[in-house]
Amino acid sequence: MKHSTEYEAFTKLVDRVLTVSHEEMKHREAEYRKRADANPRKRGPKRKVKPSA
Repeated sequence: MKHSTEYEAFTKLVDRVLTVSHEEMKHREAEYRKRADANPRKRGPKRKVKPSA
C-alpha cells in the first residue's frame, strides 16, 4: 500500500520515540530539569527546592 511522505515521516518519528526506554526518558528529564532550574531568568513558577538535612 502506498502512503504519503507525511505519514511515513510520522511513522518513523513514532517508532523512534517508542524505542526509548522509560529509564532513559527519566534520565533525560532529570538532566533537563537541572538545566532549567539553573536558569536565573526563568519565567513562571519556580520549582521548590527541598532543604538538605
